[in-house]
Amino acid sequence: MSNIVVPELGESVVEARVARWLKKEGDRVELGEPVVELETEKIDLEVNADRAGVLASIKRHEGEDVKIGELLAVLDEAATGAPGATGNGAGAKKASAPAPTPPAAAAPTEEPRSTPTARSMAKAHDDSLDAVKGSGTAGRVMKQDVQAALGGVKGPAGDQVAPVRDPQPATAGGKTPTSRDARPAPGPASDRSETRQRMSKRRATIARRLVEAQRTAAMLTTFNEVDMTAVMALRARRKDAFQKQHGVGLGIASFFVKASVAALRAFPQINAEIQGDEIVLKNYYDIGMAVGAEGGLVVPVIRDSDRLSFAGIEHSIRDFAARAQNSTLTLEDLAGGTFTITNGGVFGSLMSTPILNPPQVGILGLHKIQERPVAIAGKLEVRPMMYIALSYDHRIVDGREAVQFLVKIKEYVEDPGQLLIES
Repeated sequence: MSNIVVPELGESVVEARVARWLKKEGDRVELGEPVVELETEKIDLEVNADRAGVLASIKRHEGEDVKIGELLAVLDEAATGAPGATGNGAGAKKASAPAPTPPAAAAPTEEPRSTPTARSMAKAHDDSLDAVKGSGTAGRVMKQDVQAALGGVKGPAGDQVAPVRDPQPATAGGKTPTSRDARPAPGPASDRSETRQRMSKRRATIARRLVEAQRTAAMLTTFNEVDMTAVMALRARRKDAFQKQHGVGLGIASFFVKASVAALRAFPQINAEIQGDEIVLKNYYDIGMAVGAEGGLVVPVIRDSDRLSFAGIEHSIRDFAARAQNSTLTLEDLAGGTFTITNGGVFGSLMSTPILNPPQVGILGLHKIQERPVAIAGKLEVRPMMYIALSYDHRIVDGREAVQFLVKIKEYVEDPGQLLIES
């Protein structure tokens, strides 16, 4: 007998939820074969068998929360899993009462690869995923695929939600009444139904960490605005040649990554964290880029950003964004980070106060580029302007330093040539 336990889940991840068992009791499991899928606050992962055998017993069921090292199942290495085989647990049960299989019986259709959110949504509406076409990597069925198959409608927040089905109890004569029999036809705006969903591990963790960040840090936010004229002009001149040479577009995010690295060098306490009564200054620059993904925000990390070119940064950002949508980010992609950048401007945000990503002490918020009249050398001109925000932990970052840091960002972006020298 051998145990299948919850493996190490990565930095700062100590708990997971059993999303789906890929094998059932009595099934034969080969070495390295995935047995169960776990949902964590960051990604979904599969637990593979480190030995071959028969799955004798499942100890934790779908929907249960588990911690690192906890027992998930027991594997019987001696059992074969074939009819008539001897052994303990599920293998013995299978041997004692073998069920004859009709020769013409078709093999059961394997459930398509899908995310836990997609499966729970389909289960809630008694729908099968067999006919749902997946849009994720290798045909993986995503939440939006199930929504489209259910023919959902737009909810108040813009999310797709499927209509709630009302239970139809049978009458005394055994007849199931129609909705017309059960109640009067609803008016144009009389739908007052509700849908109750359990929080995913990621959403629950996001909620907990956001409240924790506000409770444990002395968080303040300072603002400035950036004239994006120089960056926009540079992109217009170089975008075609950049795309042809590097195979990736030149976005604005790489300019802010470069500017952030240069500003962090000037103000190292913003590239730090608090551990007990000590300040740990980081001499490396791992910049997290917040990405909106299915199930909530994730922050993959661009390692050693100071050593990357503009093209290297753009490739990293686009790769992270694609893998976030396809749910193929790894725990290593999300671990660590010394400073974070979040861009609400892609969703139309004009100004916001970003919340710290603990244990980091600084986060830069970017916003929508909008043409506004500004005074330039005593004259009124219309320029593409962006508000930027720095939220910081006042315990180790003073207001003077935070303001100067943001001014540095502004200077570098308004004169991109400086980035060639100082970033």
